[in-house]
Amino acid sequence: MASKIRLEDRECPVSTTLGHVGEWWTLPILHDCFDGYSRFDQFQENLKISTSMLTRRLKTLVASGLLERKPYQTNPVRHEYVLTDVGRSLRPVIIALAAWGNARLAPTDRSMILVDAITGQEVEPVLVDRATGRRVDSDGFVFAAGPAASAAFHNRYANTTATAPDTSSLQPGG
Repeated sequence: MASKIRLEDRECPVSTTLGHVGEWWTLPILHDCFDGYSRFDQFQENLKISTSMLTRRLKTLVASGLLERKPYQTNPVRHEYVLTDVGRSLRPVIIALAAWGNARLAPTDRSMILVDAITGQEVEPVLVDRATGRRVDSDGFVFAAGPAASAAFHNRYANTTATAPDTSSLQPGG
């Protein structure tokens, strides 16, 4: 899918991410993985997806490094698809998409909710800045050109400035 990204969009993290997960079936397959599904027949049964489409999507997810194909049976050889660390790192994206969708529904119309695994209480996920704990979905946060930005991105974000975060506390000895 990355080949569908325009050359000028390749430095945009939104565009490049969509190159990996922007095909319609990708997020439902990943969602199934987060729910514990790992086998071809499980995906097919749950999603009602055609064999050929599922085969293509799984190959793409493996090639993108989001899933890893591992044998679980030797005679005949059968494989399962497990999330890689990169694939697991998309869980907050799935959670945010579900929360966004649920926020537009009446509580009685929600077919899936996020709950605390211990208490069973429904939770409301939010995205916050690690350093300050402030929600980042407000006007107080804007995009800015980063250190590797091209002239086009510097022009696009000419009215915003960026400073590198203090990562000394995240490094050994910091």
